[in-house]
Amino acid sequence: MKKVFHLNTCDTCRKILAQFDLTGWELREIKKEPITEKELAEMYKKTKSYEALFSKKSTQIKLRGLDVKSLKEEDFKNLLLDHYTFLKRPVFITDKEIFVGNDKNNVDHLKKFFGID
Repeated sequence: MKKVFHLNTCDTCRKILAQFDLTGWELREIKKEPITEKELAEMYKKTKSYEALFSKKSTQIKLRGLDVKSLKEEDFKNLLLDHYTFLKRPVFITDKEIFVGNDKNNVDHLKKFFGID
């Protein structure tokens, strides 16, 4: 399995995806086709944390008046399933690895995975 969960309207996602040859990868646009509970469970197996998958920059946080510091793992899970913007993106997932988000460290690990120096 090789999947990328991304958002077409996100400039950062587009910029990151453009750096890699994604031939053979399934590209999932999360606004059109939100993640399923099964897919989220697969991501959780690799990260051991719903919070690690959660975007603390989501505009939905302010709109809903959420206090992120008070959220529990089950809350993160439910929010991730409820609205696509809560997923930290992009998410690259293979049978053995997961790369979550757009921070420099994650992108550097992705480059190594794809054999780019």
